[in-house]
Amino acid sequence: MMRKRTGTDLIASDVHQKLRTKILTLEFKPGARLVEDEISAMLEAGRTPVREALLRLQGEGLVSRDRGWVVEASDPSTFRTIFESRIAIEGYATRLAAERATPQALDELEQLVVEMNRGEELPRSEINRLNQSFHKRIVALSDNPFFVELHERTQFRYWNLRLPVIFMRDQLGRSAEQHNAILCAMKNRDGALAERVAREHIETTMGIVADALHDD
Repeated sequence: MMRKRTGTDLIASDVHQKLRTKILTLEFKPGARLVEDEISAMLEAGRTPVREALLRLQGEGLVSRDRGWVVEASDPSTFRTIFESRIAIEGYATRLAAERATPQALDELEQLVVEMNRGEELPRSEINRLNQSFHKRIVALSDNPFFVELHERTQFRYWNLRLPVIFMRDQLGRSAEQHNAILCAMKNRDGALAERVAREHIETTMGIVADALHDD
């Protein structure tokens, strides 16, 4: 028999979502301490739902307990596991997106690609923003909320690493070619090709990061 959801469950879920967003957007930075009383006051919630929300975040690996609650920090040596997760999640999500995205959604995705194709004309911060939007949008187009949630977590882990990587012009050019190939496969509704190119794209980025860390 299913347990009836209570008001506390709903409040804890809301607190969890708000805290999760603040962590994933780095409003709460890695290493920051989270004090239950302060969170209760900030979110106008009781300590019980706040504690339940923090326990959920601990289960997701976003916070840990070290004489109190702390936003988890990622170890640079874990970069390979992060990219392996991205390959698995984004690869299949891209296949599904190719099969499920509406023509309007594909047109919107194409606009992101057109902007990214400007390459060196754009500041690196804008290139990063567009690239994040491109990948996030594709995962959303898979129409699978679990993929969206897992992708958010891998993105958080990646940006949390603060990797000392600057992409060279030829690397940006290769990335642009792969973005265009992904888009083309999606527009042709070729899920298998879209998945393969997406996996190759992330593997290429993983190789660039590995080389940068090796040389550092």
